[in-house]
Order: sequence, then C-alpha cells, then structure tokens
Amino acid sequence: MVTPDSAAIDRRHFLSFGIVALAGVWHPATAQTASNALPSAPIDRLDNALLAAMKAASSTSFEARYATLEPIIAQVFNLDAVLAASVGLSWATMPDAQKATLAQAFRRYTVSSYVSNFNSYKGQTFEITPSVRTLANGEVIVQTRLMRPDDSPLKLDYVMRGGTAGWQAVDVLTDGSISRVAVQRSDFRQLLASGGVSGLTAGLERKVANLSGGMVG
Repeated sequence: MVTPDSAAIDRRHFLSFGIVALAGVWHPATAQTASNALPSAPIDRLDNALLAAMKAASSTSFEARYATLEPIIAQVFNLDAVLAASVGLSWATMPDAQKATLAQAFRRYTVSSYVSNFNSYKGQTFEITPSVRTLANGEVIVQTRLMRPDDSPLKLDYVMRGGTAGWQAVDVLTDGSISRVAVQRSDFRQLLASGGVSGLTAGLERKVANLSGGMVG
C-alpha cells in the first residue's frame, strides 16, 4: 500500500498528529474548541505529532505510535463527515448499527494509515502557509508542504470545516488536487457493490491488519 520514502506516503492511501497542553484548568471540550479557533491550529498539532511519530518509529512499536496518534486524529479530523462523504449517497440509508460498526473500522483504518505512512524520519519538516483560501460554502483550505531533504516538497492541502468542535479537516488534497475522499469513494464503491456494508467493514479491517501487522484490531 505504501512505498518507504521520506515520510513513506502513498498518494492513493494518504489521508490524516504533539500532545495538546493548555495552561490552567483542563476541560476537554472547551480546550479543544479554543485550540481549534484558527483553521491552521489543528493542522499544526497534526504536523507536530506526525514528526514526533516519525522520529520515534525506529524505537517504538506500531501499537504505541497508534495509541499516541489516535486521539490527535480524532480531534483534527471530522471522521464522521469524512466517512459519510467517502461512502456517498448510500450512507443515508444505512442502519445506525451498521454505521457505528463501519465508523469504528474506518477510524482504525485512518489512524493505521497515518502510522504506516509516517514511519521514518530523514530530516523532514512541515511548512504551513500563513494565509488560508476560503471556499464558497464557508470551508477553508489550509495549505502545507512536507519538506523532504532528498526529494521535492509534497503539497498537502487540508479542507477545513467549522463546527461545534472548532475547525476540523474533512478532506486532504495531495499535490493540491488529489482528493482523499474521492479516492476512498471509488474504493468503497467497489467494496459496497461486492459485499454491502459488511463487505466494506471487513475490507477496512483487512487493511488495518495489513498495515499494522495484526497489532491493531
């Protein structure tokens, strides 16, 4: 699924992390909303956490890095919105129980993808463009670049949507144009056509097992 190279990012299966510390009394909901006041703030946390995971890859297990990145990804991304957009129109007609099971598998798949793709450190850094681009629907695009000493920069643009949890990512555009959601929609359509919701869920779980070497389940 991935090719080890710099951050080992597969263009088709890219999608997705620093620990947030705030002074004063900690209140999860309030702190998360406050720290997401700027569209770029969640992406800054994501980038810092990814760099930490990359630097720790040689000395820590996949499982340990997964445990560190999972809560960050859950804060930075609106995973429910990403999943709904990736599934498409059939999402609205799915029973709630199937949605919940699928959402759990999708979360594990998303986190496992990041842990697998960002699995080595060779001097990479992230750069975030100070200004954001506003879309007609009120969403904004935060532009970043992964600087790779031995390769050209990789452009990663995050589509951010505001909500009760502050700004969260609902899509990632590799090279500024390759939509993670669009790629997933194509993959998911095939799995849904051949096996329905259970087939898609099982397919995601197989991907998790392959990415994690069976360490996440």
